[in-house]
Amino acid sequence: MTNSKHTPPKNTQRTGWAWSLATFFGVGYFRPGPGTWGSAAALLLWLAAAHWLPLSQMELSAAALLAATLATVIGIPAASIVAREAQTDDPSFVVLDEVAGQWIALAAAAPRWPLWLAAFVLFRAFDIVKPPPARQLDRIPGGFGIMMDDVAAGVYAMLAVALLRHWI
Repeated sequence: MTNSKHTPPKNTQRTGWAWSLATFFGVGYFRPGPGTWGSAAALLLWLAAAHWLPLSQMELSAAALLAATLATVIGIPAASIVAREAQTDDPSFVVLDEVAGQWIALAAAAPRWPLWLAAFVLFRAFDIVKPPPARQLDRIPGGFGIMMDDVAAGVYAMLAVALLRHWI
């Protein structure tokens, strides 16, 4: 594929639902660092749910994992379509993968600021560094590869946050 991974081509057909979801309703166009913006949007939604919904910690964790699963299942075809239409392998404006990974990381966090901040920072770090098998998953073409490296980073961050909960 040939186009820039940072800006979508102007004269391209766009499948509306796929572009809306893959960019997380336009968050993927925020600069700089669209992935960080996607993670921040996921964090804000999780914080809103933690604050305003009458959920126990276990229910909040289950809701985060359910949301991440739905985002991943929907994100695989959406990211595939957007990558094909944008004519690039892994467009940076596709951020639904960061949203899913961030929700996975937050599943282990309590709504106490040190833990949710740790989940945010650790997820971003694992997403950038991509320890195995995240790096290998990132190399799989299409929406599966786009989504699954962030799922792996989310799992790493979730495990690290679960360990941190014993000390924070």
